[in-house]
This record gives sequence, structure tokens and C-alpha cells, in this order.
Amino acid sequence: MYQYNDIDQTLVDERVAQYRGQTERYLKGEIGEDEFRALRLMNGLYIQTHAPMLRVAIPYGLLASKQVRKLAEIARKYDKGYCHFSTRQNVQYNWPKLEQVPDILAELASVQMHAIQTSGNCMRNTTTDHLAGVCPDELEDPRPWCEIIRQWTTLHPEFAYLPRKFKIAVSSSATDRAATQFHDIGVHIVKNAQGETGFRILVGGGLGRTPIIGTEIKAFLEPKYLLAYLDAILRIYNLYGRRDNKYKARIKILVREEGIDKIREKVEQEWLKNRDKLILKQEKIDHIKSFFRPPAYDPNANQDQSLSSHQQQNPAFARWLEKNVCAHKQPGYRNVMLSLKAPDSPPGDITAEQLDAVADLADQYSFGEVRTTHRQNLVLADVKQADLFPLWQRLVDIKLATPNIGTATDMICCPGLDFCSLANAGSIGVAREINEALDDIDYVHDIGELKINMSGCMNGCAHQSVGHIGILGVDKKGSEWYQITLGGSSENEAAIGKRLGPAVAKNEITPAIRKILDIYLKQRQHEEETFLETVNRIGIDPFKEHVYANH
Repeated sequence: MYQYNDIDQTLVDERVAQYRGQTERYLKGEIGEDEFRALRLMNGLYIQTHAPMLRVAIPYGLLASKQVRKLAEIARKYDKGYCHFSTRQNVQYNWPKLEQVPDILAELASVQMHAIQTSGNCMRNTTTDHLAGVCPDELEDPRPWCEIIRQWTTLHPEFAYLPRKFKIAVSSSATDRAATQFHDIGVHIVKNAQGETGFRILVGGGLGRTPIIGTEIKAFLEPKYLLAYLDAILRIYNLYGRRDNKYKARIKILVREEGIDKIREKVEQEWLKNRDKLILKQEKIDHIKSFFRPPAYDPNANQDQSLSSHQQQNPAFARWLEKNVCAHKQPGYRNVMLSLKAPDSPPGDITAEQLDAVADLADQYSFGEVRTTHRQNLVLADVKQADLFPLWQRLVDIKLATPNIGTATDMICCPGLDFCSLANAGSIGVAREINEALDDIDYVHDIGELKINMSGCMNGCAHQSVGHIGILGVDKKGSEWYQITLGGSSENEAAIGKRLGPAVAKNEITPAIRKILDIYLKQRQHEEETFLETVNRIGIDPFKEHVYANH
């Protein structure tokens, strides 16, 4: 993984010192509330319902074991012994004291981490596939390109105050696991007809109250022009993006109102005018790629014969292997998903003790690296097949082995009313109730692949618009109600879920989910037909009729 040089470290250290001074002046009354708000947001600090919330950047979802241990230390020292992984591959602390945030940032800087640009109207953390570099279906590792973009975006002086927040995702795989079509810019590594590698660029995607699927703005871009083209898009957005209405300020609205052809023309003009000023030299590309060379894999790892016998002798292990382990490009290795969706734990939460244990497991089994996913889970990406059984035993001990990846109980869930000041309804309690209703794991596995995404407000932090089942909390005269959508997807065949009908009361949402799943099991043509395939085939009317039968 990328290691800071002296310039990187100096930049982050100076930023910590700068923010420490700003915080001290604010606490003395020398900086007003509005002025400090802009400063704290650029350093990842929100003010939530009960306490500040600090969002820490995890560039493209990659962590070293020493960084994981630091996250655990901060959780114990400055929070309530846990933290929360978000759908943007970042980590959040829900209980820091405002005056201690500079100390937390200093601790993060000691392990090459920061909270810069994790909030505010700026370019946010660049994300990618959580299996980048190790999945069999990719053209090349996209993480070096993410790092190049990260270095370009960090504290970029021209784009520090955009009309609204701006998000970029990069993917190189046949299966889009980075939701690139729902980002302000989606970057796909592709090959053209001549076999040359370059980029297909999408623009104008997004979720929130106006979900929109991104549109292709350039079919093929030479690698050396990547930053120049991104720069051109940002400049056009900065010039023409709405600043009079925050709900219409995202680039997705600009693209929709102006049309992709007009935006493409403006971007091309801007790019052609300046492209030679920001060319990526091959030496720079090769230097960044050198940080992401494959680890020292064991060439004999695929000769192990113990895995099949463990599967046959231990049904629980076999079930976990089926759901939480996937193929690796290196023979004899697997990618292991650590589920942060135990039935009695809020989705995405992890304790300090669990973090320390994960760091130890990463050192022992995965070359000292941990990854975060868009669905609020963790990954150990380089595990020998011979180590899968002892690793599973350890994960069972620390409650990170729930065999539910990709199933109904692997829910994405925002903090909702429990923490967020923007929320209209609770999420964590509803997720727990749905989990309890689906606690028969065989029933969950019979349902198969199913993505349930639930948000407590329109902002869509939990991507409810693209859930196979989306749940959106709304307020009705002080009561919590929930809208349901069906058929969303953030993968290759991207789709925005269709609204099922009127919102249902809080005490009706879990029964409604059960009814929806009952219809699926009755209507699917065979056991291999997924929930999403069934919805796409029969439409939402059969589900609607069953859910609202007694209304």
C-alpha cells in the first residue's frame, strides 16, 4: 500500500496544527459559529444529535494493521469503545469531544491517516472495488489510479469550495462493485479496439433525494490525460453548478438540466485548452504502481488438501465458506469477508477489541492489510486456503463470522435517529427487528442474494435508492413511517428502485418485508432465480398487492 513521503507527512502534520489553533480560538470565542463550521467540516467534524461525529478517511478502503490498531486505540481513548464503518469505506466516531478532536487527528497522523475532506463541499474520498488487485475479473489494479487521484484532490486550492460535495469512484472489473454509475464521476479502466488500456468516464450519477444514473461523457481516454480530464469536469462544474439551491447543486442536476451533449462540449473545450499542462508522466504512474505490487504469495498454496475435509466435517464452516469467502486471482488464496452484521450489533459497528483482533489476524493471515467495503463489512484479501479453517475459528470467537454476506441480513443501515440530526426516522432498531424476524439462517440462505438498504432520511447515506429492497424513513406529523422501493441495483445493470406504494408505519415495516420475501419465494421460477431477477420479471404489482392487502 502507499506510504507517505516527507511532503505527505508534513502536509498532514501542518493541517493538524492548523486545526488545533482554529479549535482553540473557537473555544475562546475568537471564531464565530458559522466561520468555525466551515473549518471543522473540512476536517471531517459534524455536529450530530448527541455529540460531534468525526469521519476519518480510508483512501480506497485500504488499511494497514497498525492503522487498524490506532482506530481501536482512538475508540477506547476518545469514544465509547467502538466505531462505525460507512458506505464510503470510511470510519466514523460518534462520541468524540470537540476539544479533543485535534488530539485524535494528531494520533491519526502518526499512522498516515487523516480526516481531511471527509465532509464539506469538496472532493471527497476516492473509492474503488473492495477486491481491487485480487479479483479474477479485473483488467488491472485500480488502486494506483485512486492514489493518483487522491494526491491530486487533497487540499486542491481551486476546488476547495465547490457548489456541493463531489465523489469519484474507480473500477477495473467486469462486475462493478464500486457503484461507479452513482458517483459524480465514475472511472472505468477499459481496453479500446486496438487493445490499448485507458478510461471510460461517466459523469452525473448520484443518490440522495434525486437518484440519477451517470452518463458516459468520454468513451476512451488515454491514461496520461486522466487528471487533465477530471480537472476539466471539475472546472465546468465549479463554473456552472447551482449555488443558490443546495438541493440542485450537485453535478447530476447540472447534467440533467443542460444535457450531456452540452456538458461534454464544454468539458472537451476546457480539456483541450489545458490538457498539456497536467499530463501524467509514465515515471509518476510507475512510481505509484510500485506501492501496489503483489505480496510474496506462496507458489505452493494451492497444493493444500485440508480444505475439502474441513468442509465435509463441519457444516457451519462450509456455510461460512460459501457465503463469506470468494475467489482470488492467485491460486491457493481466497478473499475473506468479515461480517459486521451480527444479529445483535448495529450494521457497520465494530468494537475496539474486535479491531485489535482483526489487526492481529491481518498480520497472521493477510500480509498485514485490511479492506473496508461499500456494504459496511471488512475484507482480509490474501488468505491461504490452508488458513481458512483456523481463521474461521478465530472469527467465530470474536463474532465476525456471521455467514450472511450478500443475504437479507447483510443490510446497509445508516445511524438514523439514534445519532444523526438529519434523520426523520430510526434505522438501527428496525434493522435489528428485521434481523430477528429472519433469524432462521436456513430461511435467509434459501432467499439467496438480497441487498436491503435502509436510510433514515432522503440523503441516502445507506443507498436505499439502489437496494434490491430499499427502505426510507420519513416523518409523518412526528411519527416514523417507511417508504419501500423494489428493484434497485448499483452494479452493472444499474437501476433505481420503484416505489411500492404508500409509506407504512414503523410497526408494519418488518411484516411488510416478510410479505415481500414470501411472494418472491412463491413466484421465483427456480431456486437459482434471484430476488432482483424475479422483480425484474414480474414487476412490483404482485408484491404491492400482498403488502397492502389489508390496507
